[in-house]
Amino acid sequence: MEYREGNRGLRMKFDEDEINYDRWRPGYPDELFQAVAEYAGLERGMRALEVGIGTGQATRPFLEAGCRVTAVELGEKLAAYSQVKFQNFFNLEILQGDFMKCPLQGDSFDLLYSATAFHWIPEEQGYPKALRLLKSGGTLAVWWNHPCPAPEQPELFQEIQKVYGRFGRAVRKSPVEFTEENCAPLAQQLKEMGFSGVESRLFHSSRSLGPEEYCGLLNTYSDHRAMEENARAGLMEGISSAIMRFGGRLELRDTMDLYLARKP
Repeated sequence: MEYREGNRGLRMKFDEDEINYDRWRPGYPDELFQAVAEYAGLERGMRALEVGIGTGQATRPFLEAGCRVTAVELGEKLAAYSQVKFQNFFNLEILQGDFMKCPLQGDSFDLLYSATAFHWIPEEQGYPKALRLLKSGGTLAVWWNHPCPAPEQPELFQEIQKVYGRFGRAVRKSPVEFTEENCAPLAQQLKEMGFSGVESRLFHSSRSLGPEEYCGLLNTYSDHRAMEENARAGLMEGISSAIMRFGGRLELRDTMDLYLARKP
């Protein structure tokens, strides 16, 4: 995964527990990968660059499609984990290091993609480098996931926010779902940076999580992992108790925003 220079310590929290990161972080729907494949005209033998492989939540579809994937990963443990996870694929090369410092040859890749990772790279540097690395006509595909509590559980969400408040963390209003309007700024930015054929699309899925699953997920977030250990344990205990008091399941709705663009 990548990082902004000012947040390197926080960003490296992802490298502390690669096994649970792989266990609890969600994947992405087949429809999203199909959209990327159709836009890019994906064919066997195409060269693809993945920025921030993590534990490979977005990697397998491109390997199975026959792409020759080069993946860049900052975390040593994450890179090693994915190397073992995909050891049976001979079309994957993993480079452990910082994407912005990695000596990659320009005009080399048919596809550059990044799943919930590119926000850690300064936009004014990361997207121009992506443009340089792509071949003419090559595709950029970046996407993120925005989980939102299901609207039918407002009392549970508020109860969880009270738990956060007891541990000195800000209480938030109930988040709203990510919409097409939220896609407009980045889509416009990509156009201004020299990409053509810019498109944005939304994909939706849902999850039903018990206390162990939800707390396992929270423990993969860098800001939660940065908490003092006893405070984090108390927070998780409080959240688990809240979920149990409200039926034992927490419903999440995921909205994934995908951005597609070409190098002219």
